[in-house]
Amino acid sequence: MRIAVNAIFLQKNKLEGYGYFVQEIFSRLAMKYPQHEFLFLFDRPYDEEFLFSKNVKPIVITPKARQPISFKYWYDIKLPLALRGLQPDVLVQPYGFCSLTIKVPQLLVVHDLAFQHYPHFIAKQHLFYYQFFTKRFLNKAKHIATVSEFSKGDIIAHYNIEAHKIDVIYSAAKEIFKPMASFIQEQTKNLFAEGKEYFLFVGGVHPRKNLMNLLKAFSIFKRRQRSSMKLLVVGRLAWKYDDVVERLKTYKYRNDVVLLHYLNEADLAAVMASAYALIFPSFFEGFGVPIIEAMQSNVPVITSNTSSLLEIGTDAVLYANPNDPEGIASQMMQLYKDESMRNRLIATGNQQAARFSWDRTAELMWQSILTTVASPK
Repeated sequence: MRIAVNAIFLQKNKLEGYGYFVQEIFSRLAMKYPQHEFLFLFDRPYDEEFLFSKNVKPIVITPKARQPISFKYWYDIKLPLALRGLQPDVLVQPYGFCSLTIKVPQLLVVHDLAFQHYPHFIAKQHLFYYQFFTKRFLNKAKHIATVSEFSKGDIIAHYNIEAHKIDVIYSAAKEIFKPMASFIQEQTKNLFAEGKEYFLFVGGVHPRKNLMNLLKAFSIFKRRQRSSMKLLVVGRLAWKYDDVVERLKTYKYRNDVVLLHYLNEADLAAVMASAYALIFPSFFEGFGVPIIEAMQSNVPVITSNTSSLLEIGTDAVLYANPNDPEGIASQMMQLYKDESMRNRLIATGNQQAARFSWDRTAELMWQSILTTVASPK
């Protein structure tokens, strides 16, 4: 079988959610199924580290696909031309977009429908693209996968897609996220937090991730507890980050907020495992990988009572309304004061995290690929 995979988010030193998703799944599948050929489709020069085994063949299809006009050109014109002579049995589209002109059966992965719920958090040109084409993509795809039961239900509710056409392929956290020795935790705190305990936020500095309300909650926590606790913020400066940067200039506790931007995997794993707690107050998530990374690292979690986060966190995390800084702060204070609760959350979180693994996710993806190939035209 010849399996084409859209690999445009496999970029060295720039891997984020989509890139990690493809890397973890298809590194496993390529090595597990050496009898099959995997065509990795890039939109720019690639790094050799992403050619996971001998049965992976790279194909560069230019120009770069990063804006709506280039999306349309790349997916509907350049991609079909590039695959014409290769005749793959299936094309995996892991980022929510697919080609409307190609005849190859496509497996479309839709991580979430955030644009339906929070359209004001998306740039207008991208929002139009999602609104205009998502229904067409879902109808064109031979089969669909998504990363939670919540997202599956959301797709069905908004687009009236039949349930049997959608598989749930849960995401997961890398094995590098794990508990670390106390001396590593101390080194990490000294390096990034002036030796102090810290709450951790992981995610792009983007309105949907809700950093502004977390800053308000942190102010309330600091004012009431008068502790030396820091807040570390890990993630690239994404869309509309200016508001956060400007607010920090006059923020009362700005000396206790550390913007770390993008960290490599090893540093991120150490920062995660050394945190007092992860605060993940996102307005909307299709899955929420950071909460699994934290639970896997024996770090308690406070997250939002919205979208898929209730499904992924179950009773192993604390919840708050993402629109309520007072509520977020209350959970932070409760966790800070109650060590027995913190220990209980660490234990139950570790058990919950064990439900998710990239090996399982890769096998679920493989079954979806087989279903896509076997589906009648």
